[in-house]
Amino acid sequence: MKTPMELWSGDKPECDHLRVVGSLAYSHISQDKLDPRAEKCIMLGYPEWVKGYKLWRIGGGKPRVFVSRNVEFQETVFYKNVVSEHCDKFPNPDEGVQSQSSNGNHNMIERRPKRNIIKTLRYRDNSNLSAVAFSAAEEESIYEPMSYDEAMTAPNQEKWYGAMREEMTSLWKNKTWELVKDPISGSDKPRFKARLVAKGFTQKTGVDYTKIFSPAVKHTTIRVILSITAALDLVLEQLDVTTAFLHGYLDEKIYMQQPTGFVEKGKEDQVCLLKRSLYGLKQSPRQWYKRFDQYVVSNGFIKSSYDSCLYFRRCKKGNYMYLLLYVDDMLIACQDKGEIEATKSMLKREFEMKELGEAKKILGMQITRNRELKQLKLCQTDYAKKVLKNYAMEDCKPVKAPFAAHFKLSAEDSPKTDEEAVFMTHVPYANYVWSLMYLMVCTRPDLAYGVSVVSRYLSNPGKAHWEGVKWILRYLKGTADHGLVFGKDVIHGSVQIEGYVDADFAKDLDKCRSITSFVFKCLGSVISWKSHLQSVIALSTTEAEYMSLCEAVKEALWLSRMVRELGMKVITPIVHCDNQGALQLAKNSVFHERTKHIRVKWLFIREEVNHKRIQVIKIDTQQNMADVLTKSLPGVKFDFCKSRMGVA
Repeated sequence: MKTPMELWSGDKPECDHLRVVGSLAYSHISQDKLDPRAEKCIMLGYPEWVKGYKLWRIGGGKPRVFVSRNVEFQETVFYKNVVSEHCDKFPNPDEGVQSQSSNGNHNMIERRPKRNIIKTLRYRDNSNLSAVAFSAAEEESIYEPMSYDEAMTAPNQEKWYGAMREEMTSLWKNKTWELVKDPISGSDKPRFKARLVAKGFTQKTGVDYTKIFSPAVKHTTIRVILSITAALDLVLEQLDVTTAFLHGYLDEKIYMQQPTGFVEKGKEDQVCLLKRSLYGLKQSPRQWYKRFDQYVVSNGFIKSSYDSCLYFRRCKKGNYMYLLLYVDDMLIACQDKGEIEATKSMLKREFEMKELGEAKKILGMQITRNRELKQLKLCQTDYAKKVLKNYAMEDCKPVKAPFAAHFKLSAEDSPKTDEEAVFMTHVPYANYVWSLMYLMVCTRPDLAYGVSVVSRYLSNPGKAHWEGVKWILRYLKGTADHGLVFGKDVIHGSVQIEGYVDADFAKDLDKCRSITSFVFKCLGSVISWKSHLQSVIALSTTEAEYMSLCEAVKEALWLSRMVRELGMKVITPIVHCDNQGALQLAKNSVFHERTKHIRVKWLFIREEVNHKRIQVIKIDTQQNMADVLTKSLPGVKFDFCKSRMGVA
């Protein structure tokens, strides 16, 4: 039997997009907005003439029906399950989950088909982690309208109108557009046409924009500059660009309807021809960065070859000035206060700036300094306390280790019954992990191993995985005020980049992959760290250690070259490794069939060692601080590693 379509065209109809009506759905939200990852919805059906799914939002916020194409479904969970009384209450973080250490006999049950654990797009790099983490930790206390009409009917309509007036004043001041005759004539003009480019998610590649990539400063780069600032006792000041995206010039011709409520009298039939970028356009961040980059480079700054958001220049007295850009936030560091004032004046001639004085906070990280001791502390105390409060863990019992040795998590711990799956839909597991991940990436290397483990199960977490996350939060409860301390060494001539590397062979219980970890210090302060699963399966401990060593050598070369570019005299970087087999491969011409599949890595490290661009040195396992990033450690060893990393 064939369908009419197949009889007519000879092609079988595609049914992959069909979903169960009434099932639970999660509509993904645009990655460039400070919103949760997805909205909880119920699938209602399919819209006419538009690709996607008709959904009814049932999560936080105002219920509404809308259409979305980027949707994930749980087709075994329905509306009645979501709103049933026994599931309506949010699970207590301290109830309902057996401890991972319990040793009971479990009844045999039929398992659900195992889902593949795929690292989500949002976590393949750290470029958007800040926005995600902040939104995950925020509690929505005020309803935010999505349009002019909603704002004018909201309880705080006067305040919303005042905010709109302030924004419009900024737009007019920057001459963001000019009114022109509508280029689209005729009565058959689509009503939504003029707003297509104002809604960034409706823009078309090649028509409304061509390139949208905009760099963001690396957290490692921020820590490098802070370590230099502390060691040299530099002046560190902060600036903020007012309405930064409005400063970029557009390469495309884009028309937009006049904003509702602010239509100019006598020109109601005209539209706005955008002269500058506007919030919401996909190319706005890129256009702002291009203009800022061109301006500061034309005024004597040099863009770093190793981070596109780091600029520097040599001052008249021979010292250096460093400028870091993160979207619209800037840090400026220099020994000469007068040079900083001159740079701020230069920037104000082109952009509207806010002077924030001595740097106190950047990307949610608090900066405190002791100029007498030449020390600087970078921490996230406020953010950590907010995370604990928002997840009802502010009164939990603290623990002394970030991840206990009894946790043996795997995909087998994912939900095996519909009841457990429904239970876990009420647990904001991903929000927990995002918040912890942001802490780990910025200031808390001691959280790296635990966060690395629990983040593997974002796509299908179970109760055991949730227990692991709660354990990390309990550790955070007792260490919320901990952070990185910079300034333990003072520059007396040369700068030493020193790294520690370790691996744990076949630690992953699902795919037998090994863990790579490394920690790097500059001027006695930790500036870089990593703990993650290796992309290929190692066949021995030596291979796992050698692949970790390769990653560490690449990081050491990048760090040393960047610090040297910033005007520092850098001696040959050192990487400490505790595996004798890996050291022999790095230093000697040892090669046979068992290692031929890692020949490229072997030759790379050998070349760097032979040309004396890197030193690889044996270290005792008990002295290797990278050990804390690959496994759960006993209390004494953990405290030693944490102290060596400067976390206090």
